[in-house]
Amino acid sequence: MSNIQQALKERILVLDGAMGTMLQAYKFTEEDFRGERFKDYPTPLQGNNDLLSITQPEAIKTIHGKYFEVGADIVETNTFSGTTIAMADYQMEDLVYELNFQSAKIAKEVADEFTAKEPHKPRFVAGSIGPTNRTASMSPDVNDPGYRAVTFDELRIAYKQQIEALVDGGVDLLLVETVFDTLNAKAALFAIEEVKDERGIDIPTMLSGTITDASGRTLSGQTAEAFLISVSHIPLLSVGFNCALGANLLQPHLEAIANKTDFAISAHPNAGLPNAFGEYDETPEEMGEQIEEYLKKNLINIIGGCCGTSPEHIGVIANIAAKYKPREFVIPAEAGIL
Repeated sequence: MSNIQQALKERILVLDGAMGTMLQAYKFTEEDFRGERFKDYPTPLQGNNDLLSITQPEAIKTIHGKYFEVGADIVETNTFSGTTIAMADYQMEDLVYELNFQSAKIAKEVADEFTAKEPHKPRFVAGSIGPTNRTASMSPDVNDPGYRAVTFDELRIAYKQQIEALVDGGVDLLLVETVFDTLNAKAALFAIEEVKDERGIDIPTMLSGTITDASGRTLSGQTAEAFLISVSHIPLLSVGFNCALGANLLQPHLEAIANKTDFAISAHPNAGLPNAFGEYDETPEEMGEQIEEYLKKNLINIIGGCCGTSPEHIGVIANIAAKYKPREFVIPAEAGIL
């Protein structure tokens, strides 16, 4: 049993909040994103948050530390867009290994510092694996429904590069998150199983989908229960949902899967819905009240925050989570699926 599996049996684990929200507060300019190394790069780089692990590593390190300080057990690496597919927007495909390795290394250093200070509360690093900006299940061209902008194999190869770098950088687990297309997620999960098989390792995997709107479905059309069923053949540490919705709107979808799986359940909702300016107004206390309903109903094992959440939100959530016992779950046996 890994350390994180043992910790999950003992308590509800707290995931960090939004990286992007925290980075926005720095108001980094184009020059800040470039740093000295990329000052003459031919494409605009502002907005490439993953690059900040190389050009502004102290900011990334500080943000991880702030989340650990308020009670987070797990922080996510700054690698949401860390694939060749997503980095193509910046012509930075060749940097994918370094971006992921450095992001993992930074997060792991901070986690180790906090674990050394509080050995009774070990801290963990989750390698963040985002959905990419392409979808394998749907056509981006309304006039050609059969067209696909990416293939399963292209996704698998891209994800495998990212996963290998995250593992080399020292992550404790992998988090395939914000899944809007289950076929994309399956390519990532297949790549994870490939790396585990080739390296002879067993790294825990979290999977988190996103319910995109009031229809209660993912972008590729699955209900929460259908999403769960379609990935249940993989030996997951946890399955759950993040992003798109606030905590109260996410609750019915967690209820839909909580009594239908033996996996641990995770949730990291947004701080409510965005206002007219695309900002999130929900206070830590408001979000905490909603999340306490999850705990009263014994729905989750891992809880954190997504868009709009800050260390203040996570601090409130951590204090609430400490009062409740974890939901019972089964640690999956390793499955040979390749």
